[in-house]
Amino acid sequence: MALSEFELIDRFFKNAFPDAPEVSCGIGDDAALVSVPPGQELALTMDTLVAGIHFPASATPADIGYKALAVNLSDLAAMGAEPRWITLSLTLPQDPEHWLEGFMSGFSLLAEKYALSLIGGDLARGPLSITLQLHGFVPAGSALRRSGARPGDRIYVSGTLGDAGLALGMLDHRFIVDEQHHAALLQRLHRPQPRVELGLALRGLATSAIDISDGLQADLKHILEASHAGAALNPERVPVSGAMQQLPPEQAWNLALTAGDDYELCFTLPASVTDVAVKNLAEIIPLQCIGHVTAQGEIDWRRSDGTIYKPDGAGYHHF
Repeated sequence: MALSEFELIDRFFKNAFPDAPEVSCGIGDDAALVSVPPGQELALTMDTLVAGIHFPASATPADIGYKALAVNLSDLAAMGAEPRWITLSLTLPQDPEHWLEGFMSGFSLLAEKYALSLIGGDLARGPLSITLQLHGFVPAGSALRRSGARPGDRIYVSGTLGDAGLALGMLDHRFIVDEQHHAALLQRLHRPQPRVELGLALRGLATSAIDISDGLQADLKHILEASHAGAALNPERVPVSGAMQQLPPEQAWNLALTAGDDYELCFTLPASVTDVAVKNLAEIIPLQCIGHVTAQGEIDWRRSDGTIYKPDGAGYHHF
């Protein structure tokens, strides 16, 4: 016999994670009750993942659980916030018990890593959809924003870009990739690594930041529009993996700039930030300076020889 809604909640969610000290009432009442410590601001983010849009049919329930939390952690990382609590809403097809077993196994990996508490949510029956809200703390006045970039600031990205897009292209047969790269690419697609530690380290250093979810071209544009600035960039400096280097250079650049789903950070540092400080940041995750902020409100990509490069596309758009 299938479990009821409340039996599912009791089995999979109610005691899945310890309550944070700021939570006076978690799962089991009509609403959660939490408090914000003095001197802290509450950072909130929410994402919805829909089957066939945000994850392919090949994604396992464990992969979906992991990614649902990872993409929200990436948003808080871009704000320099420390993640604390989760609320989760799931719309599930019939007989969800086996699916929930897998989902929670992937979800728990990241929740336990960051000592997160699941404090509430909702269950409903219908086409598979996951909505997750993540709450975190940031010292008052110290959150990273999109609007602080200034002319002369250096523009950095973390990790490598384009791997998730290449994985999707591999799955739908648009790209042929050496088998030695398959596992790593699928890992980047299904289980991205949110750069929480880097985001915390950027507080007090970065003038702006954003996570790269829709592609660097689109997401950097958000920083520049909010900061009323432009950028001079070199596509040859965009960091790509060994798998991406199998592609012709311009095809690799285009994928790295427009495919999305990377969940790396793009941020700006003023010239006053020392090389030693940058080196310390790079010990968390490799970083690459790809250009600098300009006063002109446009993105200017130029190769090392001065010739102009124009990406084919502008990034992912939901509508």
